[in-house]
Amino acid sequence: MTGIPSKDDILAWVSDNPSKASKRDIARAFGVRGAARLDLKRRLKELEAEGQLARRRKTYRDPDHLPPVTVLQVDRIDTDGDLFAHPLERQGQGPAPKILVVQGSGDPALAPGDRILARLEEVKGDTHAYEARVIRRIGTSRGKILGIFRKSDSGGRIVPIDKGASREWHVPPGADGGAKDGELVEAGQAGPRARPGLPHARVDSCLGDPSRPRSVSLIAIHQHGLRDDFPDEVIADAEAARPVDPGMRTDLTTLPFVTIDPADARDHDDAVWAEPDQAPDNPGGHVLWVAIADVAHYVRPGSALDLEARERGNSTYFPDRVVPMLPDRLSGGLCSLLEGEPRPCIAARLAIDANGELVTHEFQRALMRSAASLSYEEAQDALDGRFNERTEPLRGMVLEPLQAAYAALRSARDRRQPLDLDLPEREIVLDEGGTVRSVAFKERLDMHRLIEEFMVLANVAAARTLIGRRTPLLFRVHEEPSREKIRALQEVAKAAGLPFNAGTVLDTRNLNRLLAAAADTDDGALINLSVLRSMTQAYYSPGNLGHFGLALKAYAHFTSPIRRYADLVVHRALIRALGWGDDGLTDAETERLGVTAEHISSTERRSMQAERDTTDRYLAAYMADRVGTELSGRISGVQRFGAFVALDGTGADGLIPVRAIGHEYFHFDRDGQTLTGDDTNTVISVGQRVLVRLAEAVPVTGGILLDLLEIDGEAVSRARRLRMPARRKATKARKKAARLKRKGKGK
Repeated sequence: MTGIPSKDDILAWVSDNPSKASKRDIARAFGVRGAARLDLKRRLKELEAEGQLARRRKTYRDPDHLPPVTVLQVDRIDTDGDLFAHPLERQGQGPAPKILVVQGSGDPALAPGDRILARLEEVKGDTHAYEARVIRRIGTSRGKILGIFRKSDSGGRIVPIDKGASREWHVPPGADGGAKDGELVEAGQAGPRARPGLPHARVDSCLGDPSRPRSVSLIAIHQHGLRDDFPDEVIADAEAARPVDPGMRTDLTTLPFVTIDPADARDHDDAVWAEPDQAPDNPGGHVLWVAIADVAHYVRPGSALDLEARERGNSTYFPDRVVPMLPDRLSGGLCSLLEGEPRPCIAARLAIDANGELVTHEFQRALMRSAASLSYEEAQDALDGRFNERTEPLRGMVLEPLQAAYAALRSARDRRQPLDLDLPEREIVLDEGGTVRSVAFKERLDMHRLIEEFMVLANVAAARTLIGRRTPLLFRVHEEPSREKIRALQEVAKAAGLPFNAGTVLDTRNLNRLLAAAADTDDGALINLSVLRSMTQAYYSPGNLGHFGLALKAYAHFTSPIRRYADLVVHRALIRALGWGDDGLTDAETERLGVTAEHISSTERRSMQAERDTTDRYLAAYMADRVGTELSGRISGVQRFGAFVALDGTGADGLIPVRAIGHEYFHFDRDGQTLTGDDTNTVISVGQRVLVRLAEAVPVTGGILLDLLEIDGEAVSRARRLRMPARRKATKARKKAARLKRKGKGK
């Protein structure tokens, strides 16, 4: 070949030969020899300067193509169990290509966050651009470090914000990411320990001033790894969605459905209506309609929307924001049952008899239109006879039939005897700036109970339908408590002077009798809390193990598909079972129901903890200017390191460290849940009324520390810890003697 190749020729050859793209390879391919090599070198430099070629060591490559061997980080596992990753180094300016990790039988198990050295092969596919074969794993996922950055001459340090974390992290010079002193940062462990007990960290992102009111939920989002931004492809899918074509759907737009939600509800996924049953064989019965947003129509199995929703598992709610499972285009728009807007739904027609027992049920894929979006308080006022211009027109056709149907459901509930805990829900009210304005407990209204009973019945009907049609689904499972926990509950009841006989076969009736006996006593709150703590945690499972708390043999979540992935799975199962279309539960999803159940049970627990941590931080912020004041409360838990107190009024939980109880040694009895003073015989146990002084409230961690002043109206006696050294020596001597005896040397 005479001369040197054109730029287009070079780019075409590099694209076709990504593994042979060194200057020597290019020169050999085009027959460039001698002095012409200098001209080729200049042309390659021009292409590099123009951004059309990227140099990797001695190899030129198309910046939008990846090298044949590179380092990847695993992103996620989809519903089919496939691993996807992204390159840690790339030169292109466009979106990173999708890479499917193809694992061999001898490859290590990988998880999101793991880093691998992989060999890439470019493929022509719809879901991914490359396939990667693992050469070796070079790093495992490391947890995020969230804390306050403190600058120093040697770089800086990160003070963690977790209440239980005491270890700080050293930030070497140049690894602070531009963080300012006192700024909230997110970091990752990097390198070896700088000195004993102080590992290295590198700041990944700066999150701003932690004292800002709206930083509270931001801390929880980062601390618990919640996904608060949607990927571009997910947003694109949501924006491409269009209102549903009625098609073969049942037209229910003439039925006066209403949604009843909190006044500040961000989405509306359920609507209700009721009427007297006209069937001659069901005198005094009622027909209940429960319409649920048809999210499955928009979120198809295997789509970007579906994979993201599954990864999130559920929405997470904070006082100042929501981290939704679906983009707002769907959650607050096309899927939300907005007043006056036609919406696709899956509707349950539930016929109950005069005693509230379910007689017949059927499901329809339909189109509905909400006649009104009411708040709980607005609907309750109407039930109590205080109508307004919105509720007055709904009195005879909507609200009174709902009330009549609810009365029948209540009678059935009373016979079934689900667990009847009285645990008021705390409400944190923020002002426009995000500062806590008030903390109170929400009033439990009959309208809350009405909607709850309608939803429970619809969930039961969904489970029965799918069981009857032998269709796989996810059950909501709540197993009965262990005998150990029930024995601990018996001890608490005995200490409170209340009768409780669990019986040979525990059921909710026994627990409800205990709760009823405690209802009008000073120990009512304690017993409710103790019963709650004796319960197991509910979870999702493809196997039906019943729901102990609701006293139901089969139960499935169906009524909230906008905010829970489990409900979306049940919707797809109904679509499959009833032959409504091609967007039902797939065979691949069915095979992975166990994995899905475990995953979304985990995301649910993560969200609950994030919400709890946020509440703790808001409460600490609310009480920070009350340090030094005396407060009343009740001991809610006892541990070796101190006692927890539920404070009156706010319900905030504070800790009395052992060191703040008195100057003596306290023995911890795990079974009896007590701390007993060695010198004064002071006994601290769950349920005692206490007077405390607020010693410290730290908003950034949510920690509240208390000093103990009185127990059950009596001042705390504080013995001086004079005999501690001698006692410790005696204890050590006894332990040493016991060890020697076990070894046969102490005879």
